Amino acid sequence: MTHEPTATTPRSRLVEQILAFRDERDWSQFHTPKNLAAALVVEASELLALFQWTRDSEMDARCTEKREEIEHEMADVYIYLLLLAHSLGIDLDAAGEKKMNLNAEHYPVEKAKGNAKKYQEL
Repeated sequence: MTHEPTATTPRSRLVEQILAFRDERDWSQFHTPKNLAAALVVEASELLALFQWTRDSEMDARCTEKREEIEHEMADVYIYLLLLAHSLGIDLDAAGEKKMNLNAEHYPVEKAKGNAKKYQEL
């Protein structure tokens, strides 16, 4: 099930551009949810590889040095996420808001502030 973007937001225009790019190349046949999820993970791994073995004390310099590559990998992750959301008919804004509300329940400030424990451990 796919849903065409209806609004004229910057994101909807980007989705339209991505879909046109995909369709001009007849790639939709390859864009199953499984394949899109796999591509998303691959691109996220490529993003992570840019930081691999970088000491925390060197992170600012690394981010400056690799900024364009980081930006490209983040864009790849975003593009595949948008394609997957489009393919599944998921409104990312609504899903994000719903998830943040759930996070607020799982991680109340009085229990979660200042620690990195999983909500089951709070």
